[in-house]
Amino acid sequence: MKTILANGTTYKMGRNPVVAMGPHFRLRNYLKLGIPAPPASVNYASPAQAELGNIYLNDSLGDCVIACLGHLGGVFLGNAGGKLYLTSDQIISLYSAIGGYIPGDPNSDQGADVQTAMNYWMRHGLLPGQKYPHKIKAWMSVDPTNVQEMQTAIWLFENLVFGLNLPDAWVNPFPSANGFVWDVAGAPDQNNGHCICGVGFGSSGYSHKGIEIATWGMLGNLTYDAIAKYLPHSAGGELYCVLSQEILDKAKLTAPAGISWDQLQADFASMGVA
Repeated sequence: MKTILANGTTYKMGRNPVVAMGPHFRLRNYLKLGIPAPPASVNYASPAQAELGNIYLNDSLGDCVIACLGHLGGVFLGNAGGKLYLTSDQIISLYSAIGGYIPGDPNSDQGADVQTAMNYWMRHGLLPGQKYPHKIKAWMSVDPTNVQEMQTAIWLFENLVFGLNLPDAWVNPFPSANGFVWDVAGAPDQNNGHCICGVGFGSSGYSHKGIEIATWGMLGNLTYDAIAKYLPHSAGGELYCVLSQEILDKAKLTAPAGISWDQLQADFASMGVA
């Protein structure tokens, strides 16, 4: 796991590679012919600026996977008119449960893998044991070479989850503020395992076409060319979207005939998703 000193701050990686792709849902299996095209631009970041601006301890711990969950929880609730701002103790508790981190033991700071984290989120929530644990319903993979499928995932479900190995050029020099652009920049470095979330696309503020991302407390742009290079499983990458019941309910209203909702619900039941 790599630690980087930049801009007077330390930053850590922490996404561990997926060991095996077990049974899971794939978004492409539920998209119907004739589904409406996504709009020209979508932005879910604005109602969650405070949450997305929180590094969630990823400057001192390799908890980027947990930080991504915290950022998305803020996005989901922010776009529903609420707030979900996790405390440092809550982030550490999640990192301990998901990644085995033991507070005070630096040797246990070994990162986490994305699928384990999403399965935990689905079963226990971001605030396990509380009245509103903020669980997700399920998660599904998205094709990183299909721009419309990625845009559809964000448009309908308000998120993408990227697990990838960053090329060294993306962190040397390190991004210093909002508005950075990550484009194709050489080979991925397996020591740079990182997890980030997608929160929009089509912003006029970027000259490059891509997905608007949140990482290390900053907002930037990940180009479609870079996604196609670094996110396929063959390159050590993984791309998902997560589904909460509330977001599914909204998506059904947005695209009632665009997705095989009945089949999706039946498949949820067949895999034991309540």
